Amino acid sequence: MSRNAEHERVLKSAKKVLRIERDSIQALRSRLGEEFALAVDLIRTCRGRVVFAGMGKSGLVCRKIAATFASTGTPSLFLHPAEGGHGDLGMLARGDVLVAVSNSGETNELIRLLPAVKRLGIPIISMTGGASSTLAARADVVLDISVTEEACPLNLAPTASTTVTMALGDALAVALLEARGFTEEDFAFFHPQGALGRRLLTVSEIMHVGNEIPRVNRETTMREALFEITSKQLGFTTVQDEDNRLLGIITDGDLRRSLEKGSNPLSLTAGEVMTHSPKVLNAGALAAKALQLMESNAITNLVIVDSQDRVAGVIHMHDILKAGIA
Repeated sequence: MSRNAEHERVLKSAKKVLRIERDSIQALRSRLGEEFALAVDLIRTCRGRVVFAGMGKSGLVCRKIAATFASTGTPSLFLHPAEGGHGDLGMLARGDVLVAVSNSGETNELIRLLPAVKRLGIPIISMTGGASSTLAARADVVLDISVTEEACPLNLAPTASTTVTMALGDALAVALLEARGFTEEDFAFFHPQGALGRRLLTVSEIMHVGNEIPRVNRETTMREALFEITSKQLGFTTVQDEDNRLLGIITDGDLRRSLEKGSNPLSLTAGEVMTHSPKVLNAGALAAKALQLMESNAITNLVIVDSQDRVAGVIHMHDILKAGIA
């Protein structure tokens, strides 16, 4: 077989796999109904954790779904069914929900756990392709993950079935985060490390506060204001009233504009030179939003204010770069 013919065969095989898995997900989508909504309600009202259990490939999928749940605000963990029969069943407690995953619905290690789970009064959600299986019969809610064929040419290796299970787990996680009003700030709380965590930092985590904030009042002379700008090394100063409310800011650009008007900036007060109504953000805003605001307005500084327009902090483009957000 020529190299080109081999490549064509490989691509044909890959496209067939993707078609089968696409069609399997489409079939899952078309049969979603009341059972899915009941599963979401059961998990949303759960007082404990959502515990996923499955063997083999199903177990690996369970680990991923549990991780997705945990990262989107639903306390979750994975229980290995075989280990559950040797002590790990103690991971379960009243108030939890068990999501048991088995394509056949007859996985021995999983079925053996169910009587003990029932004695604890723990609701069971099954994800199974066996509508008449033992697992489906003992579950409180049954989610159908059946497929007409696996992508494996022998129709043996879990492929389309694991893809469907993974997709259904994602659908549950997203439905739950929407039902709970999960926000970007909530997501940031669960992802403090790495590139994602840096992108989800809030401005309050990187802003300058206290004595680091350059500040003058409306009557401050520009000579004193220049000293404040220089000493704080942020390239600007805030102008605040006696209650720390923001009146404006003074930047290098304000000084240049005063010179262009033919006036001597040093003979003026801060109130006469300042820019009124500068761009501001609240302390809960994402640092990524601060970067977007700076870039769209061609500025390098932002003032962070509270709900009463009092100055809570300041942020410079260098702070964004140092935090690795840009």
